[in-house]
Amino acid sequence: MKKLIKNNVYWLGKIDWELDKFHGDDYIIQHGSSQNSYLIKEEKTVLIDTVWRPHSTEFLDNLESEIDLKDIDFIIANHGEVDHSGALPQLMEKIPNTPIYCTEFGVKSLVGQYHHPEWNFRVVKTGDSVDIGNGKKLIFIEMKMMHWPDSMATYMTGDNILFSNDAFGQHFAVEELFNDKADQCLLWNEAMKYYANILNPFSPLIKKKIEEIRSLNLPIDIIATSHGASWRDNPMQIVDKYYEWSQNYQEDQITIAYDTMWDGTKHLAHRIAQEVAKISPTTKVKVFNISVTDKTEVMTEVFKRTPHKRKLQGNRPRNQMQLEPKS
Repeated sequence: MKKLIKNNVYWLGKIDWELDKFHGDDYIIQHGSSQNSYLIKEEKTVLIDTVWRPHSTEFLDNLESEIDLKDIDFIIANHGEVDHSGALPQLMEKIPNTPIYCTEFGVKSLVGQYHHPEWNFRVVKTGDSVDIGNGKKLIFIEMKMMHWPDSMATYMTGDNILFSNDAFGQHFAVEELFNDKADQCLLWNEAMKYYANILNPFSPLIKKKIEEIRSLNLPIDIIATSHGASWRDNPMQIVDKYYEWSQNYQEDQITIAYDTMWDGTKHLAHRIAQEVAKISPTTKVKVFNISVTDKTEVMTEVFKRTPHKRKLQGNRPRNQMQLEPKS
């Protein structure tokens, strides 16, 4: 059922407590996740994204219990990946002529997946907008490579909501929807895990995009994500964190990952950890056997790398190996 986001904006998605992996087997999920769809009911009725195909029937049943599908004036597809668009084919069977607003790459993505070039696509780019009545409009912002070429965000004036798509989200189930209601330790760990494993390769692009968003000087009261908790308590805190993470982020930590056949490498890894602790007692050291540890967790710890120019100093014999961590 729908849940109130603000005024005439509602959440209508799927909180999946049982989900345990994503992107095939690449991303292990430990605390559930969600696919967040949003319904705007101003003078125009707008649906932003849908859910993953396995939940499409449930999603449409819930949507039809709230509104007559024919009352949907248009759909916004912020991203074509199946966890956002999976229910779209079933929905379009019922309202086939409804306009779909997306980027040029979004059209290619949706047509390539679902083979419906006849859908009523409306291509948009950064700065384009559409009026939804009551003095409000939706402004589109391309978010290329956050984390796909077709990604975009949608900003709603008046209510000051940024529908951010994959940016700023987490694979984390939060029944109450918002960051101030979530377990804060889990929230920030899952937010960093999401960035480190999905978005980190695009950090230079993310840095520029955040600078672009900031330059627009848009008042943002809520960042409504596509996965996990949305941000209403100090929403810009996650934007500031993304900006920090995008710039060669570093903590005073060394992560040692190893694999071993006969335990020789294991003993070496543990000896290195012991020596690091002696040389730099304030440095956090973590050791992982990559054969038995979730690789997404390992990569999150690797992301917290020690500054690469810093040498570990300490009292040691002249012939003792000097450890110099590399990024």
